[in-house]
Amino acid sequence: MAKKKIVSIEDRIPKLKQARKKKANRRLVFYLSIFFILISVIIYIQSPLSDVKTINITGNHHVTDEKIIELALLDDSPNIWTISKKTMEKDIKGYPLIQSVNIDKKLPQTVQINVEEYDLVGYVKQSEYYVPVLENGEKISDIKSKTMQGNAPLILDFTEDTYLKKMSKELTELPKSIRNLISEIHWTPKEDNKNKILLYMNDGFMVDGTIRGFSKKMKVYPSIVSQLPEGEKGIIHIGVGAYFESFTSGE
Repeated sequence: MAKKKIVSIEDRIPKLKQARKKKANRRLVFYLSIFFILISVIIYIQSPLSDVKTINITGNHHVTDEKIIELALLDDSPNIWTISKKTMEKDIKGYPLIQSVNIDKKLPQTVQINVEEYDLVGYVKQSEYYVPVLENGEKISDIKSKTMQGNAPLILDFTEDTYLKKMSKELTELPKSIRNLISEIHWTPKEDNKNKILLYMNDGFMVDGTIRGFSKKMKVYPSIVSQLPEGEKGIIHIGVGAYFESFTSGE
C-alpha cells in the first residue's frame, strides 16, 4: 500500500500567503487602473483638449461654411461634450435654404455636419441686394446679400409671381450643367405671348425662347453651340424650331 504524502500546515501557510498577496496585488492594479482612467476622462472633459477643433461640412453649395458654423453655435469652439446634436440640427434646419441636416460628433475634437439644401434656381434683385429663389419660385427675402453665391442665374423683370414660379419649375428640371451656363434670364412678355424670355449666357451667346417647355428645349443648347464656327457669337432661338442668328448678320 502506497504511503500518502502528508504536508504540514506550517508548509502550506507561506504558499497561501503568497497566493493571497498576488490576488491582492492584481485587485490593487485593477482599481488603480480604473481610478487613473476616470481621472484622465475628467481631465479631458474639463480641459481644452475636448474643445471642438475641427468642423467638417459637406453638402452645402449656397450656404457658406461660416454661416452653418454660426447657426450651430460652434464659432466659439465649445466643449464637444456640452453641445447637443438635436439642438444644432434644429437650428441649422431653421435656415430657409437648408432642407435637412445630420450631425455626428467624432471624438476627441471633431464635428461632422452633413446638409442638404433646397434647390436654389436663381436670384432676383431687390434694391442693391440679391435675394435667392427656390425651386418652387419662393423668394427668400430674409436672406439677402450684395453678392450672388454659386452659379445660379440672375432672374430679372419677373413682375408677376405666377411666371416666376413657372420659370423656377423649368429651371429645376433643367440639368445643372446647362443651368450653370446661364448668366441672366429676362422676362420679355409680348401681347400674344407672355411666356417670352431672353437669356444671356456665360459663354457670350444669347438665347431667345419661352418659359413653356423651356427645360426640354434648352437641353439642345450645348449641341447647337458645339456645331457653330469658333468665335462666332449670336442668338440661339429655341421656340418652335431651333436656329442660330449671328450678331454679324446685319439684322
